[in-house]
Amino acid sequence: MTRYIIRRILQAIPLLFIISVILFALMMNMGDPLATLGGRQPPRGEDRLRLARQLGLDQPIYMQYVFWLIGNDWMMFDTTGDGAPNAYGTRRGILRGDWGTSLVTRRPVVEMIWQRLPNTLLLMGTAQVVIIVFSLAIGVYSALRQYSVADNVITTGAFIGYSMPIFWLALMLMYIFAVNFKKWGLPYFPTVGMYDPAVGRTFGQVVWHMALPVATLSVTAIAAYSRYIRASMLEVINQDYIRTARSKGLPERLILWRHALKNASLPLVTLIGLDLPLLLAGAVVTERIFAWPGMGRLFLDHVERADYPVLMGILMLVSVAVVVFQILTDIVYTYLDPRIRYS
Repeated sequence: MTRYIIRRILQAIPLLFIISVILFALMMNMGDPLATLGGRQPPRGEDRLRLARQLGLDQPIYMQYVFWLIGNDWMMFDTTGDGAPNAYGTRRGILRGDWGTSLVTRRPVVEMIWQRLPNTLLLMGTAQVVIIVFSLAIGVYSALRQYSVADNVITTGAFIGYSMPIFWLALMLMYIFAVNFKKWGLPYFPTVGMYDPAVGRTFGQVVWHMALPVATLSVTAIAAYSRYIRASMLEVINQDYIRTARSKGLPERLILWRHALKNASLPLVTLIGLDLPLLLAGAVVTERIFAWPGMGRLFLDHVERADYPVLMGILMLVSVAVVVFQILTDIVYTYLDPRIRYS
């Protein structure tokens, strides 16, 4: 297993390098970051030249990639604002721990990401727990009552839930549980932010503000996950070893949870392993609609201004997380199914 993990890590190095090259080329061709630095008034021609020279944007794209990757120990800076570089400094690359500086806010990228990351992990982690718990309960219940009225109702509801666009679902939840509940005099859910500034960031405020975003993220995922679990459970409970366990007189609950569900959870582990890295990126649509100050909103705000250092930092963080979680998924496979061995 150790040799397998080391081999996977070594294989990931060239993969991440190729990903970074592709992402950097896409980011540098998605827009002009200098066009928005002057606010509503576009910068003048001489200001554009000065800013391009100061930020290193006047260099060829491959040189900009090298500066981003490994840095430049003799980077020239303009400290007087006259367009002529008159000072020297060090720009370390991402390989040396320097994620760069935002072109818009002039703050370190790593500082901006770590400021938003806990908010995203709180929201997405809570949603993931809700998704797994309800998906397991609904999927197993539906599989054990195949073709019953309850199974047909659950199947229909799953297809409806999976077909709902996220933005539409978010707006409907806001309309029902915020607008109408307030109109009817019922306790209503807030629709923006993490807490009421007048109250402060308390546990109750965060939970109350998180209810609608978590519901939005969970409905579609529960519909999809529960279908996978139902199909996998139906395949497993008809296997010979399940019939053998029943013939030995083992309790049905033990057969279900220890033998059937453990083997049926492999497809679910695959889905979770693919989804967990996306927790770091956040939910772009949901965070934007509910004004949740997370990674998804940060990404969208800086896409609009072509702030490539921030975008590259977020995307590379997600790319590394995908590699790590795929290795962890393979390890979990060996625990759930002893027949799986990696040489």
